[in-house]
Amino acid sequence: MSTFYKLHIKDVKRETPNAVSVAFTVPSELQSAYEFTAGQYINLKLTLDGQEIRRAYSICSSPNSGELRIAIKSVQNGHFSKFANDNLKIGDIIEVGQPEGKFTFEPNAEKQKNYAAFVAGSGITPVISIIKSVLKSEPKSTFVLVYGNKTPEETIFHEELHDLQLKFVGRFFVQYVYSQAKAEHALFGRIDKSTVNYVMNNKHKNLDFDKFYLCGPETMINLVSD
Repeated sequence: MSTFYKLHIKDVKRETPNAVSVAFTVPSELQSAYEFTAGQYINLKLTLDGQEIRRAYSICSSPNSGELRIAIKSVQNGHFSKFANDNLKIGDIIEVGQPEGKFTFEPNAEKQKNYAAFVAGSGITPVISIIKSVLKSEPKSTFVLVYGNKTPEETIFHEELHDLQLKFVGRFFVQYVYSQAKAEHALFGRIDKSTVNYVMNNKHKNLDFDKFYLCGPETMINLVSD
């Protein structure tokens, strides 16, 4: 079980109308306690309305960024997620557990591999950490992301992903899928069998993938796995 330390919030960024990313200040004496591998998560602990609440959130920054940042999407009946989106601010103190989890990626600069991820909604949070780790620390490898959302406006990290595409041309590819909006170069609907076939057997048929990362609703994960 991880140990909790009280950390100050150093930044709160509005990512979408319903999601924020939150970065913590990690003092020098705790740097080693918060070293993490791409894909891991941290637990937050605080008291709301007299009740202790614990929630786990994936780290969205990359291990070599020097930043500990998570994303929190407000969900219906989500007591803490709504509080976080509406109230968290710079200077607030939250008890933060040490990084944990096995949905991870560790880069090897000598390897040349092809990775793919199928994610939906806030499932992007651990995967964007993995993507940045691949692009920056495994320079011979490529990454294909298939990312499902309702609309472009509700797509967490939309701008950051666009910037990564421009920076890593030929190595990073994104296929957006929107269920409630039609957009140029995006597929309409949800991530389903036809999406997987299009990406694997058409758009990127020249790539042999070494590893897949799936993060989102269980039905999507099962469908893509099959």
